[in-house]
Amino acid sequence: MELRFTKMHGLGNDFMVLDALSQPLPAEGLPLAADTIRRLADRHFGIGFDQLLVVQPPPREGVDFGYGVFNADGGEVYQCGNGARCFARFVREQGYIDSDEIRVATAAGEMTLTLTEDGQVTVAMGEPLWSPSEIPFNAEAEADTYTLEAVGETLEISAVGLGNPHCVVLVDNLERAPVNTLGPVLEKHPDFPEQANAGFMQVLEPDHIRLRVHERGVGETLACGSGACAAMVCGRRRGVLSDRVRVSLPGGDLLVTYNGSGQVRMTGPATRVYDGFIQLDNEKSGGRTRS
Repeated sequence: MELRFTKMHGLGNDFMVLDALSQPLPAEGLPLAADTIRRLADRHFGIGFDQLLVVQPPPREGVDFGYGVFNADGGEVYQCGNGARCFARFVREQGYIDSDEIRVATAAGEMTLTLTEDGQVTVAMGEPLWSPSEIPFNAEAEADTYTLEAVGETLEISAVGLGNPHCVVLVDNLERAPVNTLGPVLEKHPDFPEQANAGFMQVLEPDHIRLRVHERGVGETLACGSGACAAMVCGRRRGVLSDRVRVSLPGGDLLVTYNGSGQVRMTGPATRVYDGFIQLDNEKSGGRTRS
């Protein structure tokens, strides 16, 4: 079976985009089987990507599209901000919608994506969830910060739900932050029953932070849109950030705005890399590709 796909990225956070509007997908209930997603995500033997994005028909009235997100390990996730920007650019360039404002249904609820005049995309990421039961996070009561035992240390962390569970750690020096060692531990910490994205944030100014993110099911990525929003809202809640913050990630900068209530909004670029085709008839190899 041959499928068309598009390779895209948002600040280096890269995606395989599957269009389920113009072609049938092979797996019932899922765009591809989990083991196939893992093979395609492999950067040596497959296409290589952090997440698989699926453009789906609208599941109900009042939205323009459905939006599915799957990590490189084959697991479905509820949110991907960088992917949402790529989603918006894809459906606009394919001619599926003329409006600058696009409403999509995700597993976490509805999102509004807005294409800006300067070619960027603003994503309304939803309202932060602070209640431990909603994140979800194991704690007796809601707090600005929590203590967590990990790798033999007692850490001070912030926890928030923003499509996905997020754990945010404030660090003095981002280069020396233990992202590759502590990130996987925080991702699978038992106090996060659905696992978590682990963000390491250095505050430069009230309106500027640096950030590295270890994403659950992926590892460290060059950018994480929901992670950037999570770090900003946690920093604002702790009183160290303003309402409008530039978030500098390894792949580039995002603008995140949040005034303490309502929607978090994130603005950044989305880039199309190439279009290709993949044959799924060779399961052992994960398929053959051509661009």
